[in-house]
Amino acid sequence: MDLSRFPRRRYTKDATPLEFLPHFTNALAASCPNGQGPNVWIKRDDMLGLTPGGNKTRKLEFLAADALTQGADTLITCGAPQSNHCRATLSASIKEGMKCRFVIEERVPDSYREDASGNNFLFRLMGVEAITVVPAGSNMMEAMQKVADDLAKQGRKGYIVPGGGSNAIGGLGYVACAQELQQQFFEQGVQIDKIVVGSGSSGTHGGLLAGFLGNRINIPIVGIGVSRDPVDQDPLVHKEAQAVSDLLGLSMTVPREAVVSFGDWWRPKYSVPNQAMVEAVQMLARTEAILLDPVYTGKIMAGLIGLARKGYFAKNENVLFIHTGGAPSLHAYEAEVLGLKDLPG
Repeated sequence: MDLSRFPRRRYTKDATPLEFLPHFTNALAASCPNGQGPNVWIKRDDMLGLTPGGNKTRKLEFLAADALTQGADTLITCGAPQSNHCRATLSASIKEGMKCRFVIEERVPDSYREDASGNNFLFRLMGVEAITVVPAGSNMMEAMQKVADDLAKQGRKGYIVPGGGSNAIGGLGYVACAQELQQQFFEQGVQIDKIVVGSGSSGTHGGLLAGFLGNRINIPIVGIGVSRDPVDQDPLVHKEAQAVSDLLGLSMTVPREAVVSFGDWWRPKYSVPNQAMVEAVQMLARTEAILLDPVYTGKIMAGLIGLARKGYFAKNENVLFIHTGGAPSLHAYEAEVLGLKDLPG
């Protein structure tokens, strides 16, 4: 697949590392039935460019380039109060000499605080131009369009980046990741049996799936939902994968059976901590000195751990975890992650 025909900004110099996790693998096996578990590898997309990395960087390479092509001077996007995507979009706007505005959705009532730590602190430090806070369930596209309309009245041009950067253009970032992985598998002589990835706004999961299908990489992708169960999540991923495929002109119908996700680890609500997440964050930090976040990667890794303990992965199967970043939000959940607060099971 030829991505060179799409405008793209480069925020990362080289491929992110593909690494085996020996200590984590041993710790996981010790907690599995009969002491048997998979070999766990990690793709370090937490080390991508833009402050301080994460999967949104790949999407923003294409989205920011599209904004510049259209003559925009302001990026407008949306997310939750601790949104990694909003932070990455702000970082991209700074790199490109643009302004940035957010629409923040309080998915948990009264969860937005101006003086919060984590990503919210970075919003202020990096100089977001304006933040509009709306209640849960608001029409986010309408709210962002209102911001764009207000800018237009001032003679400015806003560019709306969808939540999570999840549309066909943003999905190209994970087509590029699929190609990067294919090259790394070849160069490092690594054979991966399954890939575990977060499944939220669907851009990463759907884009990666389109990239794998288009490049004929025959490795199952397992999504771990961070906000929805499969009945609601799978159609979003399928729609995204098909949209990316169509944009690329692949003349391919994405098989519905290629979309696999699990929804057992995101509860009680999106962004609300649970014990499985705390275990996952502590386990990876204490075995490999790699940080996960409470909202996304912590719950995604909890899914990998939970599936391993259920025997979903075969003994010594090579499983690749896509680390999508998000460490800044750890600081907004310090007491929860250190086990100093009682949490749902």
